Amino acid sequence: MKLVSVRKNSYVDSVFLMLLSKELKESPGIADATVTMGTPMNIELLKEQGFSEGSLEGAGAADLVIALDCDSRDIFEKALLTVDDMLAGKRSKKGRNKNSEAPRSLKSALEQMPDANLAIISVPGQYAALEAKKALSAGLHVMLFSDNVSLDEEIALKKIAREKGLLVMGPDCGTAIINGKPICFANVVRRGPVGIIAAAGTGLQEVSCLVDRFGSGISQGIGTGGRDLKNALVGGATMLMGIEALGADPETKTIVLVSKPPATEVAQAVLKALEKSGKPSVVHFLGLKAPHAESKNIYWAENLEEAARLGALLAQGKSVDTAGEDTEAWPFDMNRASIEAILKHETSGMAREQKYIRGYYTGGTLADEAWLLLHKLTGAVYSNNQTDPALVPPDPKKSIGRPHPMIDPSTRTDRIEAEIQDPEIAVMLLDCVLGYGSHADPAGAMVPVLKKAKEAAKKRGGYLSVIASITGTEGDYQSYAQQKAKLEEAGVIVMPSNYQAARLAVMILEMI
Repeated sequence: MKLVSVRKNSYVDSVFLMLLSKELKESPGIADATVTMGTPMNIELLKEQGFSEGSLEGAGAADLVIALDCDSRDIFEKALLTVDDMLAGKRSKKGRNKNSEAPRSLKSALEQMPDANLAIISVPGQYAALEAKKALSAGLHVMLFSDNVSLDEEIALKKIAREKGLLVMGPDCGTAIINGKPICFANVVRRGPVGIIAAAGTGLQEVSCLVDRFGSGISQGIGTGGRDLKNALVGGATMLMGIEALGADPETKTIVLVSKPPATEVAQAVLKALEKSGKPSVVHFLGLKAPHAESKNIYWAENLEEAARLGALLAQGKSVDTAGEDTEAWPFDMNRASIEAILKHETSGMAREQKYIRGYYTGGTLADEAWLLLHKLTGAVYSNNQTDPALVPPDPKKSIGRPHPMIDPSTRTDRIEAEIQDPEIAVMLLDCVLGYGSHADPAGAMVPVLKKAKEAAKKRGGYLSVIASITGTEGDYQSYAQQKAKLEEAGVIVMPSNYQAARLAVMILEMI
């Protein structure tokens, strides 16, 4: 049965909401659980999941909504007690100082941490701008994790920040690495001479991890929020301040910029700022080809991996001629002979009807990079991230409205499970994102359903190729090496980057 409880004026930050949902779903007798704020979009998603209009009536953006698909009302009531316990902080945590009281305002937080210079804001969008303004007035940089902040509020906040010489990262900014500290969804990477500014969360994660694996490190990783470059009125305010800051930072030798396509006038301002910095700079605008215009210090990357590699090389003072680069070269320990062996093995057992690649992604930027590459092969890739409305699938919200799959992998594994019997799938393409905020064992959570999918294909007389990449490092608590070993034990081909994984999938399709 589908039951709902609405707690009026009970805001909970989005990361904790995801953890609550995950905790409840793992409880006996609960088939599905969504704990969320009652924003109009979330209410619509719950209705699409089958929860009645009446049970959701009156829920507002500041209200906590607990929606469960469970076996009985008794189980539902017990689940509500679990939510109460977690919200009240009654579950003990190792290392908690029982004598310290959690601050309930910016003022009390600063009393406990007078040397703090950065505030992370994660409150409902209607209150976020006010809290961010308070932080700026207190002389704090701001990471605005909250979304649903209006365009006018974003512009006003970034104007104030510029006047005070402070950064506003966001709104809707979920990833940063500041002074070596991973913030929100980020990875443990070594310190070094490469500074990253990104209007793409998992794009920043992928590039920072690859820079680490290329043997270099990160000075700063600055997130901007998605509208910073895309909207001409925002004007790339955070990006431009980030370029200025990294340009003046003696520890930063190279600047790497990653973004989805910016507004034309914003792109011009950003490139002018990079030239003015005088530092070697790498630019990757997803989906846009590099212009022919020459620049003394700007290098264009065609993908996230190349952005990381060029950034690492330039930081070492090496000269890089991107135009003369061997585009057939494979990175790390991969070589052409190894790839050909993989292609032969992965295609030899496929049945005639197997002809499609199916991508199951947790990272939005990684999904974009993959479908853009696949689009070159077919000219028609369906995706819930598609910019062409004609290529958005009829059920784009099927796997949305539940905890983020980086926290709760069941959002993705349930989708794979539902499509296991599709005889036309030739390749499953996956990401595996490690780091703070992510599931403790994302590879382990995927392995059972991937094995089941491969076995189902075998029973039909075919062969299912599963290709993955891992965004992470050995410093992440999930361990890159351990995650890779689990996937490979299940017969998954693990490529060194998301770009290489998508590229291999393209090559497999070209051979069958």
